[in-house]
Amino acid sequence: MIVVVCPGQGSQTPGFLAPWLAEPAFAERLAALSDAAEVDLALHGTESDADTIRDTSIAQPLIVAAGILTLDAVLAGDRRSRVGGVAGHSVGEITAAAATGVLSDTDAMRFVAARGRAMADAAAEVATGMSAVLGGDEAELLAKLAGLGLEPANFNGGGQIVVAGALDALEQLKAEPPAGARVIPLQVAGAFHTRYMASAVDRLAAVAAELSPADPTLPLWTNRDGSLVSSGAAFLDLLVGQVSSPVRWDLDMEAFGAAGVTGIIELAPAGALVGLAKRGLKGVPTVAVKTPDDLAAAHALLDDAA
Repeated sequence: MIVVVCPGQGSQTPGFLAPWLAEPAFAERLAALSDAAEVDLALHGTESDADTIRDTSIAQPLIVAAGILTLDAVLAGDRRSRVGGVAGHSVGEITAAAATGVLSDTDAMRFVAARGRAMADAAAEVATGMSAVLGGDEAELLAKLAGLGLEPANFNGGGQIVVAGALDALEQLKAEPPAGARVIPLQVAGAFHTRYMASAVDRLAAVAAELSPADPTLPLWTNRDGSLVSSGAAFLDLLVGQVSSPVRWDLDMEAFGAAGVTGIIELAPAGALVGLAKRGLKGVPTVAVKTPDDLAAAHALLDDAA
């Protein structure tokens, strides 16, 4: 069983779309996605610097567009029937919604553009941040977070939890980490997937009410708890609530293992989720589709599963 995974924010790097846009078909496809998002994705995927594409309102549509673009190439030659399921990490869940037919590509881009703007505005309300905590005891960490008023934002598996909240509390956590843990500040605009995103949830709910989701045509796992979702309307509701609730990628990986995963393909901008899978699903073959040169390996993995 081959699972296609869709990365989240932070996976983008300057110029990562340049190898794709060298081919006219990909350039035309991206132009249509840019129109839907009302963002110049070709510019930001080829020329914009790291600071520019770190902006939440740019990063989110850029990442989802890259995933949609590369999914078409991965599934070329009637390979869709060989995919055993799809999951996305954080904003990658919108890519997954497009991949499974829950949202049209146009609606996915409209939704992610609204999400990026709403989360950027929510982040500007209060100065907050995020840090990755590597190692240590999870129970000890969660108790310490509660004492500091911090929240777990991403349970990534493999001993990695991203935490979020007030900057002074994050500094205190770094100065006094749990035993055996390392705290690494992240370059993000605010405390995503926490209570600080409440205003973004309200705005996204209004956008979602204008969409017409369909039920997924492939198995689709949610970040909420790693379960499969069969209702498109329910998944859209989860996409709205996900903005202020933790990403449970650890439970998604557990679900892949329980389902008998035999391979993982990560869409562009790939690398982060394959890295987590190598620690959380040891021995499972993976392909990170970063450039068109990686398509042959992805096709081989799918063809071998036929």
